[in-house]
Amino acid sequence: MLSSAAAVLGVDGFENTLNLPAATRVCVILVDGLGLRLLKKKAAYAPFIKSVIDSNKPLEAAFPTTTATSLASLGTGLPSGQHGLAGYDAVDPVQRRTVNQLSGWPADLLPDQWQPHPTIFERASETLNVTTVSKAKFEESSLTRAALRGGNFVAAGSLTARAGAALEALKAPQSLVYFYWDEIDKAGHRFGSESEKWTFQLEELDSGLRRFAARVPANTLVLLTADHGMVDIPEAQRIDYSQFPELLDGIELTAGEPRCVQLHFALDATDEQRERTITAWRERFAKQAVVMERHEVIARGLLGENPDPRVVGRFGDVFVLAHAQVALLDGRRVAPHAFSVVGQHGSLTAAERIIPLLTLKKP
Repeated sequence: MLSSAAAVLGVDGFENTLNLPAATRVCVILVDGLGLRLLKKKAAYAPFIKSVIDSNKPLEAAFPTTTATSLASLGTGLPSGQHGLAGYDAVDPVQRRTVNQLSGWPADLLPDQWQPHPTIFERASETLNVTTVSKAKFEESSLTRAALRGGNFVAAGSLTARAGAALEALKAPQSLVYFYWDEIDKAGHRFGSESEKWTFQLEELDSGLRRFAARVPANTLVLLTADHGMVDIPEAQRIDYSQFPELLDGIELTAGEPRCVQLHFALDATDEQRERTITAWRERFAKQAVVMERHEVIARGLLGENPDPRVVGRFGDVFVLAHAQVALLDGRRVAPHAFSVVGQHGSLTAAERIIPLLTLKKP
């Protein structure tokens, strides 16, 4: 999406593949966790969004369907097999360690080396006024530095403050503004998308967007999208797979998401171990998940065309992709509170992968 926005604003080297209308200012609002299916299901609580819900064709989130991966694809215009942010937890194959890609980056893992491709913001800021509006805690985060570096960062706390900052940034001619909104995702993880708190956040989003769109300068294009959707997982279906030894035979490292488990075999694991372990996963979760080896994931194009050999090792040797209402966690590694998370994502279901592209304001 940012690639098309940059093209609209005349930045060389970008193509308007989304056929966005001409504008002199573009604001891209990313609402974390707002999958299209959830949005349509709850549209009655969001009359402003409902009025434009059919304004564009939907998009597909990057794979895995999680924030770190999707923001990196948004920020670079590249698939995950190129930028290499392989999930919420990803494996550093050189150091043989699991790294949390949102907030757990070790000091020696440098963001601009882990993800060295130039971002769209870096390229666009040579000719445009480029601004990111988000919470202060994200300004110097490793994920921001890897996926969204470039331009100016304006930190603001409340939604009202962020909206005001975005409006101020849009006063500049030839401006590209990225506005991050994460309250819905937080409510979904903690309480679930069927909760009153999730619905309240959708209502707050809708009223905030209506006011924002009414105040933007002339000739501004305002777009809304998301990074992934979400499904609610009952407590009984949040399963600690580490209690089944046969699922970990030959496994050195686990990573990914509870709905997109990525398993990394030890370097000395035998072919027999690999086959036995993969079979064990397929048998135990036959009705709840699809189990694929990395070469199958690549063959399906889920990592994009021609994945970069330098980053392929960050992705699991085996993927366990949930399609039923189940979340699979490694209880040896994750914090206890991970089992209290209601809203989950990461897999390939439409609820997780299909995201909106809405035009909130035309030039």
